[in-house]
Amino acid sequence: MGTLEEIIRGRRSIGKVKSDPVPKEVVESLIEAAVWAPNHFGTEPWKFVVMTGEGRRVLGQAYADIAAETIQGLSEEELALRLEKEVAKAFRSPVVIAAVCVPSSEPRANPAEELAAAHAAVQNLLLMAHASGLGAVWRTGDPAYHTKMKEALGFAGSEQVVGLIFIGYPDMPSPVGKRTPGTEKTVWLES
Repeated sequence: MGTLEEIIRGRRSIGKVKSDPVPKEVVESLIEAAVWAPNHFGTEPWKFVVMTGEGRRVLGQAYADIAAETIQGLSEEELALRLEKEVAKAFRSPVVIAAVCVPSSEPRANPAEELAAAHAAVQNLLLMAHASGLGAVWRTGDPAYHTKMKEALGFAGSEQVVGLIFIGYPDMPSPVGKRTPGTEKTVWLES
């Protein structure tokens, strides 16, 4: 598995994965890692929707429905092809996990902190995926935040999709990472 530092430094977004299925218990271990993210007041403001097989069609149809709102001037045949491409996006990996922030009713909970906790949960999930030999990419963008996406996933209140995580066994080399050293991004205030 490697040391924690190796896992953190080695994780990269892997967008090209094999179609081989990922065992359910492996997916469950990723979510179990996610739920150990820090969260103020113990609110645990997250839910996960796991899509595999034909279950990914829910996501694909949401992509198509969202795209259809803005597509204009295409023939019926061109529109059908375009919407088919939108549906196909959901099938880029054998597993897609929608991570959703579900704000609690805890009066002391700050909405920004609830979102931060959900994002931390996604990071835990990504690190566990890498440590498990999987490739993963955290996708967002306008469709992820669209009301129709939320509704397609079964949410109707103050919930917010924070990411669509595409997961599978890597089918590409891991990109080389580069970061500015932390010392260049740090200010020390000392006595």
